[in-house]
Amino acid sequence: LISELYQLEGYEIKPVKAHTGGRNVVYTCEKEGTDPKILRIAFLNDRSREDYLGEVEYIRYLFEHGGSVSDVINSINGNLLEEITYQNYTFSLCLFKKAKGKMLVENNYRYREGVSITEYYYNCGKVLGKLHQLSKKYSPVHRRYSFFDKYNVEYITRLVPSSLTLLKQKLVELLKTLEGLDRNRESFGMIHFDFNDGNYTIDFDTGQITVYDFDNSCLGWYMYDLADLWTQGVGWKQFEQDAGERKKFMDDYFKSVLEGYRSETSIDNTMLDQLPLFIKA
Repeated sequence: LISELYQLEGYEIKPVKAHTGGRNVVYTCEKEGTDPKILRIAFLNDRSREDYLGEVEYIRYLFEHGGSVSDVINSINGNLLEEITYQNYTFSLCLFKKAKGKMLVENNYRYREGVSITEYYYNCGKVLGKLHQLSKKYSPVHRRYSFFDKYNVEYITRLVPSSLTLLKQKLVELLKTLEGLDRNRESFGMIHFDFNDGNYTIDFDTGQITVYDFDNSCLGWYMYDLADLWTQGVGWKQFEQDAGERKKFMDDYFKSVLEGYRSETSIDNTMLDQLPLFIKA
């Protein structure tokens, strides 16, 4: 049925090894003379049709406006999302263009030969800045959920056992602090919410980064994605014993990230000052 819906006859379709906590079944679809594709089959009932449509419409908007993302491929029915019901169970289907290049881990965390790795830091910021700039102008047809729709006091109360009173108290305090932050168009909008080197590829000929996996995307603070990017940088220096050396590296790393980010969009210094808060978040 899926092969018919997406004209995948003749493609070699192979499962991608699942990771712990994954919520989808994913396949690579390859055929000589055509661009490779990624098929995602969602089978858990933790997301609504509205959620899926909100995700794929956002991806299509980003792609059409110059965001460096893996585009969604329409079915033969012209739909970004298809559903198949089998034995009273509904599966949600999306097909994506496979991002060009490969993940950093697939290149043993080596960057482009003869090119400073600061280019990579800069490009990470630049690509994210472009996505955020586009989000500032985005008016969704199907609205994705907001951060507080998912993360709120009721959720914490259900999640954390009553015996862990201090943990619960600290988490509620963190949420209340976040609730007090500005949510204007320049600081709050659609974000990736899982921006890390497992969710983008690098074209090692050009350095271009292509982002994918918007499964967690939601309305939130742009600073959250930047905090994700800051946290990712720690991996380059995590085994350095000297705290001063670690701090110097992180300052230099994030300076390059922000230069790339600010080449595409603006971020207020008052929000940047909240970086420690968003690392906690």
